Amino acid sequence: MPQPPHSSLQVAAVPAQRVPTRGRDQDAPWHTEAVCRRDEAGLFFAPSKEPTAARLSREEAAKRVCARCPVMVECREHALLQPEPYGVWGGLTAAERRVVLARRRRREVELQKAARAGGSIAAAG
Repeated sequence: MPQPPHSSLQVAAVPAQRVPTRGRDQDAPWHTEAVCRRDEAGLFFAPSKEPTAARLSREEAAKRVCARCPVMVECREHALLQPEPYGVWGGLTAAERRVVLARRRRREVELQKAARAGGSIAAAG
């Protein structure tokens, strides 16, 4: 469930999970080191009826926070695997995550087709 636009980001919004990362306590969930935990959640989640220029500006500011985050990759993968429908996660907006997911699905279909084609060629040969 998405966070309200101007509430504090809470730990419960991000599931506890272990993701191996060099130089981090392996027992701590990845989100404990997220830079966004110190920022206003409104930066990462759109208020209702936000004008386009304001949304783009806010998203760019959120992406700048993500860019300096030591767990950006883990955050992005979490948002892609869930999938998170709202907000900026791992430096990507919801629309950008939809594009990444569509590309991943296409790549998976292509790999499956290639594997089937390779298997049928081997069987015919």
